[in-house]
Amino acid sequence: MATLPTIRFLDRTTPPHILTLVLITGMSALSMSIFLPSLSAMTTYFDTEYAIMQIALSGYLAATAVLQVFIGPISDRYGRRVMVLGSLTIFVVASIGALFATTVEVFLFFRIMQAAVATSMALGRAIVRDIVPQDEAASMIGYVTMGMALVPMVGPMIGGGLEQAFGWQATFVFLSAAGLATLALVYLDLGETVKGEGTSFRDQLRTYPELFRSPRFWGYALCAAFGSGGFFALLGGTSFVASDIFGLSPLWSGIALGAPAIGYAFGNYLSGRFSVKLGVNRMAIIGTSITILGLGLSAALTLAGVDHPLNFFGFCVFLGLGNGVMLPNVMAGSISVRPHLAGTASGLSGAIMIGGGAALSQFAGGILTVETGTLPLQLIMLGTSILALFAVLFVVWREKRIA
Repeated sequence: MATLPTIRFLDRTTPPHILTLVLITGMSALSMSIFLPSLSAMTTYFDTEYAIMQIALSGYLAATAVLQVFIGPISDRYGRRVMVLGSLTIFVVASIGALFATTVEVFLFFRIMQAAVATSMALGRAIVRDIVPQDEAASMIGYVTMGMALVPMVGPMIGGGLEQAFGWQATFVFLSAAGLATLALVYLDLGETVKGEGTSFRDQLRTYPELFRSPRFWGYALCAAFGSGGFFALLGGTSFVASDIFGLSPLWSGIALGAPAIGYAFGNYLSGRFSVKLGVNRMAIIGTSITILGLGLSAALTLAGVDHPLNFFGFCVFLGLGNGVMLPNVMAGSISVRPHLAGTASGLSGAIMIGGGAALSQFAGGILTVETGTLPLQLIMLGTSILALFAVLFVVWREKRIA
């Protein structure tokens, strides 16, 4: 049995400490969610419309989707260390730029630049695969991605608390400081883990047609895109819903945003517990059905006149729970369709998922008004979840045809 390499903290001659990997993967999730409770306040500060301010999320997600496609081959060629250091440096500069922005256009420019930190999220997992054998990688990746699971719970609470106490700018002071600290840690602890070999982007492009011709790949990828699309739509509209419709404080807005993350964490547990026994397709059907049930009940109560934050945010736990069950399984399914193209399939399906999320978050933020209430957002989340179920049922149908 292979043994794990020796790891010494703050020693670049040995592989990075797991704490370093947890922090670099968590930074991307933190940057995405921490400012969301402040969107309405920022809309007022920059004297703009909520739909324009919403680009701070949708533009960030769109840039992240593009990076998902490019970053793997680039880091294979030029190394993980230089890419992580470069992305964190850009992130710190962008955070400071956003902090001092005086117009919404300048703010959005620097905000989208912050998406460079998504490089760290993707490369955290790649570094694990570089330094440990396959049988140990799954366990270590679980610890590394822990930051991505926990940050969506606490990030909005931190952002809401900072905004309530000091104003929305405090969130970007926090991001700048956190980025600098993580950059220093990476410089001291993260040595290079690849030798400049791997698939070039040109070679990766040549494999796309084979994936695009696979109906099963599209079924899994669209299931992930539609299923997670409900969550991204929630992110797009939740600040307006919390502050303008329900009148919640920034701190309570942040706490409300943590509801789906609690469900997602438990869904991940159920996925790890039952996926081998039940199979990826059945788990995906169960996950999307859970989401549809919860969001359907929430929408029905709203139609019946129950207009309360607990109805809206409480049932969003089911959105997180269903995604926690569904997403790991459909992502595993998408890379198993063509096993020799697993890396390409992972990056491409991730780009499709996050790119779709960017569009849905922008759409959700643009249609909400105080007069419409929460119902349009609830129906969007419910509708995308139904489409996710249809997508995985298509995969099941396709597999029966070719069996």
